[in-house]
Amino acid sequence: MLYREAGQFKTTYAADQQLFPIRQDRIAMAILLAVAFVGVPLVSAVPAAAAAVDLNYWFNGMLIPFLIFSLAALGLNILTGYAGQLSLGTAAFMAVGAFAAYNFELRVPGIPMLASFILAGVVAALVGIVFGLPSLRIKGFYLAVATLAAQFFVVWALTKFGWFSNYSSSGVITAQKLVVFGFAVDTPVKRYLLVLAIVSVMALAAKNMVRSSIGRAWMAVRDMDVAAEVVGIPMMKTKLLAFAISSFYCGVAGALYAFAYLGTVEPAGFELDLSFRILFMIIVGGVGSILGSFLGAAFIVLLPIFMDLSATSIERSFHLALPAGLVSNLTLILFGALIIFFLVVEPLGLARLWQIAKEKLRLWPFPH
Repeated sequence: MLYREAGQFKTTYAADQQLFPIRQDRIAMAILLAVAFVGVPLVSAVPAAAAAVDLNYWFNGMLIPFLIFSLAALGLNILTGYAGQLSLGTAAFMAVGAFAAYNFELRVPGIPMLASFILAGVVAALVGIVFGLPSLRIKGFYLAVATLAAQFFVVWALTKFGWFSNYSSSGVITAQKLVVFGFAVDTPVKRYLLVLAIVSVMALAAKNMVRSSIGRAWMAVRDMDVAAEVVGIPMMKTKLLAFAISSFYCGVAGALYAFAYLGTVEPAGFELDLSFRILFMIIVGGVGSILGSFLGAAFIVLLPIFMDLSATSIERSFHLALPAGLVSNLTLILFGALIIFFLVVEPLGLARLWQIAKEKLRLWPFPH
């Protein structure tokens, strides 16, 4: 009875078209943002909580990578889920963003850190447009192979040309210190808040974008590109814009990956397996869903960590001494089984399961 629209009347088009038309959704989103922005940092400041858990691990090993991969999955979802253009070069665009932000900070004196991130996204967008040109002639798996070329070419270029890594003998770059508006972002909590703010703003922008005429054009091309072209949607502009915006999101995610998460990166860290990992995030979370990008990232990034922690707790509780390799392999097997289970139960992803649950709540206790 708590999730009902009874009594919620809309008298304007703006009220009918708002992001969260149901009051309960607005309240839930406000609570979620309050917990993320205020609750989590306040809990980390409590001495008892700091003594009970390893806050550095929770922020650096869980929350920050979850947010960064959510942003990368969001970028891929714009391209694949909404525009229907299959891509396997996500990690390459993240690498472009990471190395571009590093070089902007290195070679442009006094440039603000946020400006470096934005320019890194712009550089990644330009690279995405170049490798998105084949989408004007091919699609489907053939386009995936074309974007796969971007994956190999970018990693090769970053390794081959020493200028990108400031002529480092190993090709490894060390990100500069994070300073935003004169404030040093030098603690896990500060880095978490910075990443959370950037991801929140870009997720809001993506949500509004897919509801606009741009998003409707993407979905028309995805559903039937020939019919979309017949009704006057420009194919070249629509597809290349999808590649540009998707690559921009991935480039910013790559910059955050280098500056707020790892600190030191190398081209080998952006191999094909990272692209597949992000692709699995949107498949499990839900293709063509903003929420699905976050759910998929949580499933792929956070679930294995919680499973490892649970296995360790079980060993301690029952005084078991299992081989380390056995525990890790059992965790991977269970993780793979969960992926298969969720895809069998709902091929449209976790976001669809959440949508079905909300629809049932709106009708409960009536059957239909």
